[in-house]
Amino acid sequence: MNGTFGVVRTQSLAVVVTYFPDFAPLLKLLSQLNKETDFIVIDNGTPNIYKLIESIQVYERCVEFRQLEENVGLARALNIGIEKARSLGFEYAFLFDQDSSLCDEFVNRMIAACRDAVQLSSNGIAAIGPRIIDPQTNRQTPFKLFSRLIFRKDKSFNGSNTHFIADFLITSGTLLVLENLQQIGDMKESYFIDNVDLEWCFRAKSLGFDLVGTDDAVLYHAIGERSRNPLVRAGLMAQHNPSRTYYSSRNRTHLYRRSYSPLGWKLRDCVRFLLKASWLVICSQNRRQYWQNIRAGISDAKLLN
Repeated sequence: MNGTFGVVRTQSLAVVVTYFPDFAPLLKLLSQLNKETDFIVIDNGTPNIYKLIESIQVYERCVEFRQLEENVGLARALNIGIEKARSLGFEYAFLFDQDSSLCDEFVNRMIAACRDAVQLSSNGIAAIGPRIIDPQTNRQTPFKLFSRLIFRKDKSFNGSNTHFIADFLITSGTLLVLENLQQIGDMKESYFIDNVDLEWCFRAKSLGFDLVGTDDAVLYHAIGERSRNPLVRAGLMAQHNPSRTYYSSRNRTHLYRRSYSPLGWKLRDCVRFLLKASWLVICSQNRRQYWQNIRAGISDAKLLN
């Protein structure tokens, strides 16, 4: 790559899903997107979101602001935005959480990186993700490889110095190649929120597509909530409230039973889940709520399609 990102003409739609957003970070993200790409904002039933409508619609590249009457879940909201991108004939769709922040020229850098990766791939690119940096700790997140139990450093994608093999990309900042979505399928709506990106990535990889992480663009994004938990502070797990623990427990238990889930991930995640659940049940002030939600989630996993 020659580093000249500004020459790339964007052919993308950014999908931003909101739910009780902090207005300042959201407007900052939309301002950054407005400089480079069309975007759609889909709100998942936030009661007071009307206060933000005029501030969002002032952006000239806002294709649509859609306020859903209730919280239909992250997966369903993403699918609504992705379908909009497909119906309008866009080549790419970007997915964003409401509290992410972008490096300069993020969209053009990502599209240039994707086109470069396509030339290196013999399988087809399902998605490409940026380097994630946690703004709270400045820690860079490695591109996950579940085929390795230890020494999971970034592995070059077909000899590239800036692109890396990934078995998983988080939702926010990820660029989807829409022409491949018909074969891979949409986000799994029955998952509602947690592990939606994980399941989709596993499905894409099982069908032979490549997932690629790149250093050519950076997304500033904090995963989970702040916590004094040493496992959280070490970056080994994310901290969420008790209600989210229900979905994460249910969906990961469901994923353990899927044939397309990598064995390496299953082995690692079972241990991590056990450590996390033990910490929450023993040490958390909300231990009773966490225990009830973890138990209910594991039990309800068999009800998912």
